Amino acid sequence: MKKVIFCAVLFAYFALGLQAQTISPSTKTSTTIMNGFMDLRFGMFIHWGPVTLRGTEIGWSRGTSVSTADYDSLYKEFDPVLFNADAWVKAAKDAGMKYLTITAKHHDGFCLWPTTFTKHNIMNSPYKVDIVGALAKACKKQGIKFCIYFTVLDWFDPNYPIHLPSGGKIDPKANMDYFVNHTMKGELKELVTRYHPYMLWFDGNWEKPWTQAYAVEMYKYLKSLDPNVIINNRLGKSDHMKLTPTSVGDYSTPEQVIGGLDMKNPWETCMTICNQWAWKPNDQMKSLKQCIQTLAKTSGGNGNLLFNVGPMLDGRMELRQIKRLKAMGDWLKIYGESIYGTKGGPYAPNNTFATTRKGNSLFVHVFSDSVKTISLSGLKNIKILNAHFINGNKVLFQNNDENITLQLPKLLPNENDAVIELRLNSNAENIPIITTN
Repeated sequence: MKKVIFCAVLFAYFALGLQAQTISPSTKTSTTIMNGFMDLRFGMFIHWGPVTLRGTEIGWSRGTSVSTADYDSLYKEFDPVLFNADAWVKAAKDAGMKYLTITAKHHDGFCLWPTTFTKHNIMNSPYKVDIVGALAKACKKQGIKFCIYFTVLDWFDPNYPIHLPSGGKIDPKANMDYFVNHTMKGELKELVTRYHPYMLWFDGNWEKPWTQAYAVEMYKYLKSLDPNVIINNRLGKSDHMKLTPTSVGDYSTPEQVIGGLDMKNPWETCMTICNQWAWKPNDQMKSLKQCIQTLAKTSGGNGNLLFNVGPMLDGRMELRQIKRLKAMGDWLKIYGESIYGTKGGPYAPNNTFATTRKGNSLFVHVFSDSVKTISLSGLKNIKILNAHFINGNKVLFQNNDENITLQLPKLLPNENDAVIELRLNSNAENIPIITTN
C-alpha cells in the first residue's frame, strides 16, 4: 500500500513539473487566429539600429568586430534623419507583404521606443523619434499587420548574466530574476499595451540564464495582456525548426533555410534579402528568381516567409532592395491567388516545381523550362477539368489512372515562376501528402 501511495505521489510530482514546463491548450493562441496568420504568407523583417553606423551585424558584432565601448556608444551619434515610416511600410505593401516585424530590441539591448526601463533607447539618441510607434501608426494606416521582434537576452543590461556574444563567465553581480520580472516584463508591457502588435517574434532563447520556466511564465503573462497576440516558438527552449509538445509558442521559425512540408504545424521561414541581417555596404543581394522561388517554395511547404531588409544608417532602405521587393510585388499581382490563403502540398517543393492549393484549384509553380513535362503521381480518383497558366494559355495534359502529366511549352510565360492552375473535380485541399514524386 505504501508503495502505491509513493508511486502516486511521484507521478503527481512529475505531472506538476511537466505542467510547469508547458502551456495549457486553453491559454494558447486559437486555431482561428493562427489560420489567419498563415493565410498572410509573406511579411517583412527589419533589422535596424545604431550598428548601421559601422555596417556590421546587429548584436553579434558587439565585442567582436566592433569593440564593446564603441558599439555601446553608437547610439550617441545615431541620427537617421531620412527615416520615414510610411515609406518603409509602402515598400512592404508594394512587395505584396501583409505584415511587418521590427527589431524593437536586439541582443545589444538598444530599444527603438521610449522605454522607461533603460536609458539605452532611441530618445537618448540625437534622433529622438519613437521608431516603433511611427511604424505601428504607418502599418495601421496602410493596412499592414504590425509585429515586434524582442530578444529574451540583453548583453548590455548589468542584470542579465552574460554580456558578450561569446558568452563567457556568468556575472555574479547580475540578477536574472530582477531582469525578467522587472525589466523584461516592463518593456514587453509597454510594447503590447502601447503598440498592440499582432505578433511577437522572440529570439535569444539558447543562452543558459533563460529557462523553460521563465518562458512559460512569460507566455502566460503576455496572454494576460493580450489573449490574441501571436508568439513564435523562440520564447521556449525547444528547437527553432519545429514545434514539439514542450514548445512555448505558436509556430516554428526555421532560419535562412526553407522549412519542410508540414500540413499540421504552422511555421515561418525567416531569411535575408542579402547576406547580413543588418545593413552592410555592397552586401550581395538575392536575384529576383531566388526571391520569388523562395516565396513559392515556402508556400508550397505550407509556411510563411518573413523576408528581411536592413535599412541604412540615414534611415532609408536601399533603392536596389526596394526595387527587388517591388518586382516581387509585381509578380504577386499576377500570381498572388496561388500564394495568399492557400495550403501547401500535396507534394514537397523541389527545384523543378512546388504546389499550392485552394478549393478545387491545384497550383503548380514551374521553376525551370529545362524540363518539358511534369508528372504528378498518386492522385487517385482525381480528374483535371481544366489546365492553364494563370493569365495565360491552356496547358496540355494527360490524366491516366493515378497520374497526371503536364506538357510544358518551350518558353514559360514567366522565367522566375510560371504558375499553372489545375481545376479539379474535387477539393484539392483534401488530397493527403504524396511522397511518390
